[in-house]
Amino acid sequence: MRPFGYLSAPDLPTALDAVAAGARPLGGGTNLVDLMREDVERPETLVDVTALPLAGMDELPGGGLRIGAVVRNSHLAADRLVRSRYPVLAQALLAGASGQLRNMATVGGNLLQRTRCPYFRDHAASCNKREPGSGCAALGGLHRGMAVLGTSEHCIAAHPSDMAVALVALDAVVEVQSVRGTRRIPLAELHRPPGETPHVETRLAADELITAVELPALPVARTSRYRKVRDRASFAFALVSVAAALEVRDGEVVDVRLALGGVATTPWRAREAERLLLRAPATDETFRRAAAAELAPAVARPDNAFKIELVQRTVVATLRQLATERSSAERADGTERSSAERADGTEGGAA
Repeated sequence: MRPFGYLSAPDLPTALDAVAAGARPLGGGTNLVDLMREDVERPETLVDVTALPLAGMDELPGGGLRIGAVVRNSHLAADRLVRSRYPVLAQALLAGASGQLRNMATVGGNLLQRTRCPYFRDHAASCNKREPGSGCAALGGLHRGMAVLGTSEHCIAAHPSDMAVALVALDAVVEVQSVRGTRRIPLAELHRPPGETPHVETRLAADELITAVELPALPVARTSRYRKVRDRASFAFALVSVAAALEVRDGEVVDVRLALGGVATTPWRAREAERLLLRAPATDETFRRAAAAELAPAVARPDNAFKIELVQRTVVATLRQLATERSSAERADGTERSSAERADGTEGGAA
């Protein structure tokens, strides 16, 4: 590891000054420190932000939630409001890493982890992320785990974060600060597709620091699920993943949120699929047609072409489960109302 400077920021202004001067923010270090050990990342100075007053979770007026950037992933996954109002987020966090990593990783750090593939760490291989302009070894190499959406001829690495996929589905907004002020970025716009500059992965300016993530009040999120398909049940990146929230009424989709992981260079909001699902029958046929339309622009290579069919099946299975859960809840609610009406001597709501 190369020598570097270290500063533990006692307050936010100190941290922002350090970042403006070129320091790299350090949260749990579960990604950054690993890459420093492998001589991939070479920051001259780290500013530790874990002592900043950004570790709170506050309920917002109207029912939303504000999450501080240094909240640990384990604390977020265990939070009562998250588990009841946004279960897809808790499930994504639990699927994302081992307990030890969740205890260290922060919300801000998770969002800023590098999009990477095995060639990113291999100094003997060409990688436009590690050395811009050097080429992409993955294009002609091992690409089973690579992306099929949002790729370019300069990079096909799949975005690794499970948490970010759930947050994109939940319409989350990121608050960032710098010495110049504060701005808000929809999380769906935070990460950049590789294009011709794959080493530039987010829309943050060099002097900006993530300070919070805000979730809107989203009733449909109460019926949500994260499904992750991977090579082994222990800690592993997703081959494909689906974050979905669904509301069905009288057999018709009246609200839906859908995002995909493991198949794209960024956390992928499936907006075309959402468009086709809305006001359509909540059937397997509808779910598959919507998933197929979302995957229509996919660019596959021989080793990862299976992901196109796999993600479609995973979308169908996830939405089917949510539709079934919703229908079961409605039937149970109707049974409870009927029982209460009979006990009161009324039928059909008539007094």
